Amino acid sequence: MQKVMIVGGGVGGTTVLKLLSESEVFSIVCMADTNESAEGMLAAKERKIPTVTNWSMGLEWDLDIIFDTTGDPSVYKKIKRDMGEQTILIPGSVALIMTKLFEEKNRLISKLENTSAKMDLILNTTSEGMVVIDHEGFIIMFNDSAERASDTKREDVIGRHIKDFIPSTGLLRVMQTNQKEVNQEITLGNGMELITTRIPLVNADKEIIGAFAVFRNKMEAVQLAEQITDLKEIQTMLQAIIQSSDEAISVVDDQGRGLLINPAYTRITGLTKTQVIGKPASIDIYEGESMHMKVLQTKKPVRGVNMRVGPKHKEVIVNVAPIIVDGCLKGSVGVIHDVSEIQALTHELNRARQIIRTLQAKYSFDDIIGASEEMKLPIEQAKLSARTPATVLLRGESGTGKELFAHAIHNASDRKFNKFVRVNCAAISESLLESELFGYDEGAFTGASRGGKVGFFEEANQGSIFLDEIGELPANIQAKLLRVLQEKEIVRVGGTKPIPINVRVIAATNINLEQAIANGSFREDLYFRLNRMPIFIAPLRKRKEDLRELAEHLINKINQEYGRSIEGITAAAIHKMQIYNWPGNVRELENILGRAIIFMKLNETIIDIHHIPDFIEEIPLKQQEKLLMKPSGYVSGKPLSEIIDQYEAEIIQQAFHTHKGNKTLTAKALGISVRNLYYKMEKLKL
Repeated sequence: MQKVMIVGGGVGGTTVLKLLSESEVFSIVCMADTNESAEGMLAAKERKIPTVTNWSMGLEWDLDIIFDTTGDPSVYKKIKRDMGEQTILIPGSVALIMTKLFEEKNRLISKLENTSAKMDLILNTTSEGMVVIDHEGFIIMFNDSAERASDTKREDVIGRHIKDFIPSTGLLRVMQTNQKEVNQEITLGNGMELITTRIPLVNADKEIIGAFAVFRNKMEAVQLAEQITDLKEIQTMLQAIIQSSDEAISVVDDQGRGLLINPAYTRITGLTKTQVIGKPASIDIYEGESMHMKVLQTKKPVRGVNMRVGPKHKEVIVNVAPIIVDGCLKGSVGVIHDVSEIQALTHELNRARQIIRTLQAKYSFDDIIGASEEMKLPIEQAKLSARTPATVLLRGESGTGKELFAHAIHNASDRKFNKFVRVNCAAISESLLESELFGYDEGAFTGASRGGKVGFFEEANQGSIFLDEIGELPANIQAKLLRVLQEKEIVRVGGTKPIPINVRVIAATNINLEQAIANGSFREDLYFRLNRMPIFIAPLRKRKEDLRELAEHLINKINQEYGRSIEGITAAAIHKMQIYNWPGNVRELENILGRAIIFMKLNETIIDIHHIPDFIEEIPLKQQEKLLMKPSGYVSGKPLSEIIDQYEAEIIQQAFHTHKGNKTLTAKALGISVRNLYYKMEKLKL
């Protein structure tokens, strides 16, 4: 039996579990899902099938097949990397298709069985009598209906000459003329009127070896004709279904000879009816063994077999099941699916996902974690800005979540049903940046695409554009961006015609734009255009009270990515992280938690202090002493403004230390607003 593990306990995994559980070919040795309460996990437990919360634990079994129904490409890659060489990995998309194929196959087999049952029912419920004679005219077969029609027992007839039983028989004449006689009237000795059809029996050498007669009540013949008409309609309908199916279908008899194929089979394998019908089932195999013959030998279905078929050497997945009627094997039916079509669909799906990721905002304000005063203010400002069309400038250190805010602002605005285009200004080379932002006309430069190209601003028309690392824009692009903000129009590279656009601009930077203006690397007029709605996002070291909530959120995210089931983090571990300054902010926190989870043992479910790297240590004593230093006095040679700024910075640091870093209490103690405190911190580089 094929040993199978199913990864993913959702709808897809549950469906595969139920299907494979009904087969004697497959043995499900394990069901894996991070959620023990998932539908598939519960169904597996009911069937006494082992369950694990980490698929890698299931690799201990010598697996033949793994079904990945999670739909997560990263999980698929990890399983592919870690599984054995002899193991076959079937992705969720293929599993879904297989499920549909199995259902279609079962429906077709059910149709075939129903049709055959109806045919047998029609034959067994009529009053037809059947009699067969040998070449000398002696009776060798006499059925139940013939007994009833003639009121004669079978044992009294078998072995007698047909003339002794029916003097007016035409069977002897049929043997002499070798001509079939259809629907002839005959009257028995008891007065019963019958309609009979007489057929000569001829062997392979065309020698007459006897004759066969079917006789039935004349009145019932009309009813039987009507039933046969209904049966032909069903057969025609079934044939139409098979012929119109997009799935390749082939049917063989109990000897493995081809009986039926549909156009989809010819399309995929390249073999025509004349090349398949009546030929051995192995005629289409290029690489692998015939699954039809295997099913005919074992009388058990096979599913998900990879092979190559036909002169095109097409790679396919094959599902074959036996056709059994009244306990007798009549043949087998196979459904073939082109792997290249699955790969093409997967490629298109990945491409669509990439486009969606580019053009849609994924996060909302519900995804922004933090209840500290330092986060409440920027969140309220962001929600306010979402209700206006004003340009927003997000400011904060790298890793604080500026892009998360940009997504949330777009999704909370009236543009949420339109495109959200993200542009990292620092990631695109200066030579390409202008054409990427504003597009270009045909012939604008060597290698330009025919018909030109739409830029990011045109792509985002009626929506929002997020310009990350805005401080890295070169001077010439800054000038063009200023025109876009002022005139609400763009001019493509190589073009002369202005194109009106309606775009909401959300910019972000982690550099000091005021310093950049002083250095001459950033335009002051562009700064004033962008700075209409500035939002300062506090670094993690200034909102450490959010650490636990952030850590728990990130642990859930990492669980999904790594297939783990970490339940939480201890207070000791949180305390150790709270005394660290987090220069990399939330991005660094996620990195450290991910590293801790990777190195945790499989039986560990709580992150403790020893899982946190040792480089996270207490703030050095010298730094604490520096916070407690008294303000310095007059320093010779320094301007008054610098001395005042230095004094003001020391006062603010002392206030911060007194109020344990709480900005709201610090601002209240100093008699200034929280926003004014942020301004002073930015100005004094605190």
